[in-house]
Amino acid sequence: MSLAHATQNLATRPAVIAAPDITAPRTAARVAPAQAPTAPRLRAVPEGTEARGFVLYVGLDEAKALAEGSSLGAVVQALKDLAAQLAPSSETYAAVALAPEGAGGRDIDVVRLALQEPAALARHRDAEEVDEELDRAHAGVVIDLSRKRLALDNASVALTFKEFELLQYLVLREGRTIERTELISALWSADDEEAAPNERTIDVHIRRLRAKLNRYEDIVRTVRGVGYRFDRHADVTIRYATAPSPDLF
Repeated sequence: MSLAHATQNLATRPAVIAAPDITAPRTAARVAPAQAPTAPRLRAVPEGTEARGFVLYVGLDEAKALAEGSSLGAVVQALKDLAAQLAPSSETYAAVALAPEGAGGRDIDVVRLALQEPAALARHRDAEEVDEELDRAHAGVVIDLSRKRLALDNASVALTFKEFELLQYLVLREGRTIERTELISALWSADDEEAAPNERTIDVHIRRLRAKLNRYEDIVRTVRGVGYRFDRHADVTIRYATAPSPDLF
């Protein structure tokens, strides 16, 4: 979880030494103290544009913050307070980058990708191309949570949005039996265009998902009287999303 480095490089200007005060009496001639170094300023921006603010990415997850006696909330608030102190007219907005537990990767990279930083996106696209090459050579099941994609024996499978949501919810809770009521409350909201199903229609959604999984349908198991569970087989590969969209802090 996080935010991180500025999008413009900063350059410093040398300190300026004031000339002697020629208005003072000769007997009390004195030199004005050196002025404090001027604040760093942005390099020249391209012609026709103007700098309207900046982005600061900070790579730090909650566990690391707590281990250092702080929290993400405290760090965010301190940065907001500092901005208000240095420039009272400044406006601030902070977003948190979210990633599935255990997704791995450097915090700073997760943040840059979640907040759509161009260089990070370009590297991610390159990595995706490598993954696609690996997928084509991989027999079995590939569940790509990053690109919302399912492939069976090197062939893409067309899932509906809700079908993939169901599969992803089970995959991210691998080995745990999920009750039907939990699936309903987690995956259907009041704003959802599709009316929230009852427990029986969850079974219909799962049955359709299993049909598309074909001979691998048993990776989604039914636990009678309780719900459903994802069981990974040796021929199942999961590509975890590095960073979903950021959430408002």
